[in-house]
Amino acid sequence: MGLPTIGVGLTALGLLCGCSSLRESAFAEGPTWLHRPGYALQLLYRESLVAESRRTGEPYERGRPTIDPVGMRIFVGSSDRGLYAVRAQDGAVLWRFETLAAVQSEPLYDPGENVVYFGSNDGALYKLEASSGRMLWRFASNAEVARKPVLVAGRLVFVNANDTVVVVNAQSGERLWSQHRTPALGMEISGHSGVLVLGNSVFVAYSDGNVMAYELSTGHELWEPVDLGAQAEQALGQIPKYLDADATPEPCTIDGAPAVLVGSYSGGVTALLASTGAQLWSNSAVLGVTDLSIWHQAAHTDANDGNVYPEHNVLIVSTGSTGIWGLDPKTGSEIWHRDLPEGGVSAPAFIAGAALVGTSDHGLYLLSPLQGAVIDGIHTQTGFSMAPAAYGQRAYVLSDSGDFLALSVASPAWHPEQ
Repeated sequence: MGLPTIGVGLTALGLLCGCSSLRESAFAEGPTWLHRPGYALQLLYRESLVAESRRTGEPYERGRPTIDPVGMRIFVGSSDRGLYAVRAQDGAVLWRFETLAAVQSEPLYDPGENVVYFGSNDGALYKLEASSGRMLWRFASNAEVARKPVLVAGRLVFVNANDTVVVVNAQSGERLWSQHRTPALGMEISGHSGVLVLGNSVFVAYSDGNVMAYELSTGHELWEPVDLGAQAEQALGQIPKYLDADATPEPCTIDGAPAVLVGSYSGGVTALLASTGAQLWSNSAVLGVTDLSIWHQAAHTDANDGNVYPEHNVLIVSTGSTGIWGLDPKTGSEIWHRDLPEGGVSAPAFIAGAALVGTSDHGLYLLSPLQGAVIDGIHTQTGFSMAPAAYGQRAYVLSDSGDFLALSVASPAWHPEQ
């Protein structure tokens, strides 16, 4: 049942950082355990989860697992139309709830009510009892729901693939308001943005390349649409083939002001002032953006040299065509870039100071968020379109072949002779 660790084969990808080379190139103020050999990833178990007879569409598993650390449960959707509750210790299935189409979204677990919310490609958002899988309500939105909903002040906010933002009463499932934007004409990349809620503001990116902000309580527009497609056209000198802005907006603070980071497939990454939508910076070199995540490391004292190092923030950008990038979230400037010869990169799970990502063709990688160096990896015969989830030093993910994997990340002490 064990999986081979990635070795020399990574050299062909331009990604391999062997033990000695990793130590030689390591930043003195890197993650607290970067100065160490590889072999950090350990497979705890692998269990076949997806029923092949029930698979729908292409053989991919997207979304991300959701972890209940208190109940030691993992909630994960699959292409076999089911949402699974899995026991974290051994991968045993506690219950399975079947929908009318593939479940390719990240669930939302609410520990206060002990319920789980999730979307399905059947166009509905569901609310289930987390202990039993019993359905409490189903809201039909008429287009696939592939991103995690947001729960705030008794309201559940989500968006579907038809560019419709919906806010429902979390208790009853009753619609409170919705906003629809006509999808772009022409070709689109599969998938859609999720929503970001900051205070009383809801931010969302659309398939036509526009970013919008709405008032959470009423649904009223807060500022004029920001057209990332126009920015892409200006940067490329021609109308881009794909206008999609499918990355969920990410919050940030720039010069003391709340900001929103957004990405589009052809237009790169842009920082907007949350209050007005005014552009703060843009990096048009990052193409194929699918996910945005900020890695944060607090100021700390290095256990090896006793020096105190400042905090670090790195915007990790996952793409479907240009690999994975590390940007300065305050300026948009490139810190590092790791390319892949083919395939896409999932959103990262931040674990033990590192970033764990899945690749659609090349397995799982544990990267240094400060420089993109590969710390370790695990190879499987099929890839990972799903983003991993992590808690403590454990990570969980579902492979495209339908295997549910649990992994640990070791953090051994650094010894100069190693």
